[in-house]
Amino acid sequence: MILVVGSTGEGRQLTRSLREAGYQIVTWADSTYGEQLARQDGAVAILTGPFTEDNLAALGSNRQLEAVIDATLPYPNHISRTLEAWCRQQQIYYLRFLRAETRLPDDNLIYQVATWDEAARTAARLGETIFLTTGTNNLEVFVKNPLLKDKRIVVRVLPEHQVIKKCQDLGLTPRDIIAMQGPFSKEINKAMFKACKAGVVVTRDAGPAGGTEAKIAAALALKIPVVVIKRPAIQYRYPVYTVSEAVALLQKIAPPQLDVGNET
Repeated sequence: MILVVGSTGEGRQLTRSLREAGYQIVTWADSTYGEQLARQDGAVAILTGPFTEDNLAALGSNRQLEAVIDATLPYPNHISRTLEAWCRQQQIYYLRFLRAETRLPDDNLIYQVATWDEAARTAARLGETIFLTTGTNNLEVFVKNPLLKDKRIVVRVLPEHQVIKKCQDLGLTPRDIIAMQGPFSKEINKAMFKACKAGVVVTRDAGPAGGTEAKIAAALALKIPVVVIKRPAIQYRYPVYTVSEAVALLQKIAPPQLDVGNET
């Protein structure tokens, strides 16, 4: 059995492709919507609730896991750190799915930064309205930064209850919350940036699949500076960059188990 973690489009595609390759898949859903999508993709089991070491331990004791594929966004986060450490301890294969990095244009309006704090400081000096396209991940870094106290912060997030609630709990008002599911085209991004009078756009390098190029192209077309949070260079034992590569590697190191009940 393979555990696939991550609600990205690639995570869903991994689940479907691995099912077709003969694997049983268990996924971890962090929302009701994620649970619905996992059922559509054919997961044999869907785990819900907080992602903790205790829940991982229960999973390991109740199911025969052969490998874990981490398809969360390629930035340091507690889920990835917990998964990798747990797999190492349990001697389970840990595969890290990574999106290709975005080729950034050579433009003076692009500001590359390494951390969220640096992104907040840079955005504070570039514009009065900060348009965040990074979801609620580390939203508090911007909302609570004293340099942004008198700035307007607009966030674009998924239209899910817990996501909206986090924005509201941090003090954002409905006029500053755009709840839509992307990725978005260049033209849609331009329309949103113009409507909100964005003074600076903040994004992460989520790769072409994450719509990073369209965000940057839209901002540059409007002469709006863009703060890009670059992903750190982390070495993984089993990095994979495409769904087919992940399936091929798993078939090599952990072939799907035959269903003995169907053997003759």
